[in-house]
Formats: sequence, C-alpha cells, structure tokens
Amino acid sequence: MEIKIGSKEMLKVLYIICWLLFIGVGIEAGGFIFNAIFTFALEPEAGFFWKEIDLSSLYKYDHGYFVIMISVMIIVSVMRAIMFYLIIRILHNKKLSISQPFNKEMQRFISGLSYLALGVGLFSHCGVNYSEWLVKQGVEMPDILYLRLGGEDVWIFMGIILLIIAQIFKRGIEIQSENDLTI
Repeated sequence: MEIKIGSKEMLKVLYIICWLLFIGVGIEAGGFIFNAIFTFALEPEAGFFWKEIDLSSLYKYDHGYFVIMISVMIIVSVMRAIMFYLIIRILHNKKLSISQPFNKEMQRFISGLSYLALGVGLFSHCGVNYSEWLVKQGVEMPDILYLRLGGEDVWIFMGIILLIIAQIFKRGIEIQSENDLTI
C-alpha cells in the first residue's frame, strides 16, 4: 500500500511545524527579554539567566558588556521568531499560489526571509566574536550553543541562497508580465 502525500497535505504539516517552531523561538525570545529586564530591575545575583545560560561572571565583570551580549541574543532570537511568523502568515493567508508562483507577494516574502536570515547570521557572527573576545579578557562565558548564537555561517549561506531565489522570482515576474502583455 502506497501513501501519497499531496502538496496541500504537506503544506498543512509544514504549517503546524512552523507554528510549533514559532512558539518555541517566541518563548526563547520572551525569556531573554524578561530575564534581561528582571536582571536590571532587581539586580539579583544573576545566577542562571535562561536555560542553563550563566552570565553571572559577565554581569559582575561589566554591566555594559552584559547589555551588549544580551542585546545580540535578543536580536537574533526575535529575528528568528519574525521569520517563522512570516512563514505562518503566508501559509495562513494562502498567498502561496502553486498555479502562478511568480507574484510580487512571493518575491517580497522570499526577500524578507533572506534579509532576516542574513541579519541572524551577521548578528550571530558578531555575538560569537564578542563572546570570544570576552573569554580572552578573562570572563567566563557559556558555550555559543547555549547562547543560541551558533551556526552563523549557515544563516548567512541560507540568506544568500534566498536572496538569489528572490532575484529569480523577480525575473520570473518580469517574464510573466511580458508574456501577459504579448497575449
């Protein structure tokens, strides 16, 4: 017995998966933001920051460096949440047209995702370099994976690929409008 999964069913499964991922990265971003505000409002002994992230030595070393590091972490997590929000929105609004895929909405969507992916990659790269610099200064820092800044090269690579695909869509829209004019 062979089970065939059509594109509509696959899009529904992807829609559900995107919702789950969006909820996860949204909770992560909210956790970073809440704990940053909590740390500065109550100035606790800044033990565990969020999900095994112990930034207490950084907090004790310098509050400004702490703000920079947590800001980069928040920016990266919020940008990832926005990416999944955009995916959910386009799947929910059914703007994804299989019969006529080359449209302005899809080109804007792919362009937006590419810029967000490039942003995640660039901010992650800056965060990794900053963390390495802090370690050289003698500050005990958690691993990059715990800071949710790993994989910056993959994000940049994905952003460039999406940017290329966006340009292909832009060209496809131009060809499609030329064909519509000739008919």
